[in-house]
Amino acid sequence: MRRLWLALVALLGLAAPAGAQPDVLRAVLNLELQVLDPIVTNSNVTRAYAYLVYDTLVALDSKGEYRPQMLQGWQVSDDRLTWTFTLREGLEWHDGQPVTAEDCVASLRRWGAKDGLGSRLMAASKGMRVVNARTFVLELTWPFSQVIEAIGKPAALIPFMMPARLASTTPITQAVPESIGSGPYSFNRGEWRSGSLAIFRRNPRYVPRAEPPDGFAGGKRPLMEQVHFISMPDIATRVAAITAGEADYLELVPGDFIESFRRNRNIRLIEPPPLGSMLGAISLNHLHPPFNNPQARRAFQLAIDHEEVQAALGLPRQMRYGFCASIFMCGWPYASEAGVAPLRDATLEQARAMLRASGYNNEPLVLLHSMDSTVLNPTSLVIAERARLAGFNVQVASADYSTQAQRRNSVEPVERGGWSAMPVVFTGYDMVNPIANYAVAYNCTNNYPGRYCDPTLTPVIEAFEREADPAKRRELAAQMQGHVHDAGLMAFYGQFYLPAAHRADVTGVLPVGIPLLYNIERRR
Repeated sequence: MRRLWLALVALLGLAAPAGAQPDVLRAVLNLELQVLDPIVTNSNVTRAYAYLVYDTLVALDSKGEYRPQMLQGWQVSDDRLTWTFTLREGLEWHDGQPVTAEDCVASLRRWGAKDGLGSRLMAASKGMRVVNARTFVLELTWPFSQVIEAIGKPAALIPFMMPARLASTTPITQAVPESIGSGPYSFNRGEWRSGSLAIFRRNPRYVPRAEPPDGFAGGKRPLMEQVHFISMPDIATRVAAITAGEADYLELVPGDFIESFRRNRNIRLIEPPPLGSMLGAISLNHLHPPFNNPQARRAFQLAIDHEEVQAALGLPRQMRYGFCASIFMCGWPYASEAGVAPLRDATLEQARAMLRASGYNNEPLVLLHSMDSTVLNPTSLVIAERARLAGFNVQVASADYSTQAQRRNSVEPVERGGWSAMPVVFTGYDMVNPIANYAVAYNCTNNYPGRYCDPTLTPVIEAFEREADPAKRRELAAQMQGHVHDAGLMAFYGQFYLPAAHRADVTGVLPVGIPLLYNIERRR
């Protein structure tokens, strides 16, 4: 496999002599880039792509504060029903056209048709109107409590801005046909070689903010002439490439290689901040047996041993949180023990008893195993074995993540190419906001694979949207978590983190836990 990789980099010109390509950042991400529309998928590789090509109106800094990004600023009326947003001057799309308020309104509407939190913001809105080329207004029917948190969230699906002509496409049925953004790098789809190479080129029209980079906020400086996403499905090959200097950046370091990387003076590890930690989850298909039955879903969750699943990652103990059943990330303001008691110290015997009580009739449980993911490859196999031991008739379907993500959109039963369960992983950015959280935000919307729906959860979400008091919001968040666990809307396997790695001659890598591949340069 390593010889094949060396032949590939030679063919692509990526293994040129030292110093021949100082302005090219060669990045190896955890998954292969397949989807070029950040409003269609929540895949982390598409998020990394989008942060190079597109920009956001508002951005989250390292202190958890929301700051203007494409915006000059915003104003809100005393009754908090009218929000006025003004773009900063000089913003242009990659094709040279100016960014306008009309573009931003169209982009927000497109995002709001698909995103869980975005759809709730749109439901609370009377509408949006353009005032002039740089100003637009959002009018609410009632004081929605999460306006800036919604349009500034770094959690997928992220409200990236696009030209109005592209934002007119419907994200549920159609991806944008072009990659035209206003971000620090441009992307030519004609150069894209799916399965091998994606090339991003410095955007000469991009005008960064004057502030230094800070989290997702501040100046985004395209210091490298090009950024390359290099596809390497084989995990060992990724490790070999960065060790040999054939790659500059590795998104996730496999646990077995962390200590050897620490001892390598040519490699630097980047540990994420707490919000960059991961929460392992298992998406369940509520449409078909066995998981159309709440008791079967609860039996599956009882079978999952957080410690055993995380141990499969080979991580040092300090990178694993062990048991964590808070869907809002342990250690964060909305963390709660609601609904957790039955899961703590659960046994396979309890899982088997629950499964028998459900009336389970040995229906196939098709578990989608993503072979090319550093995290999902080992954890999926442990989860499958735990489910077998609990009494489920498990059938493992192995493929690359992109294939599995497409299959997870199926609404067909398993005998016609459907699925039952798919392990996934979220970052803290995706989960800490209760009504942006993936186990809550898509409740009864039909906009998330598996189509989970608990009607009793809906009024709790609506109450949170309207509540301004922090203490009452924490109470409502605890109620939400209780509903998720009691109904088995999604299963979880705990909290952990993996570091990224880069070559020592590369500087400026932002420690956010998500690949932000601007502001990076090579030390000469």
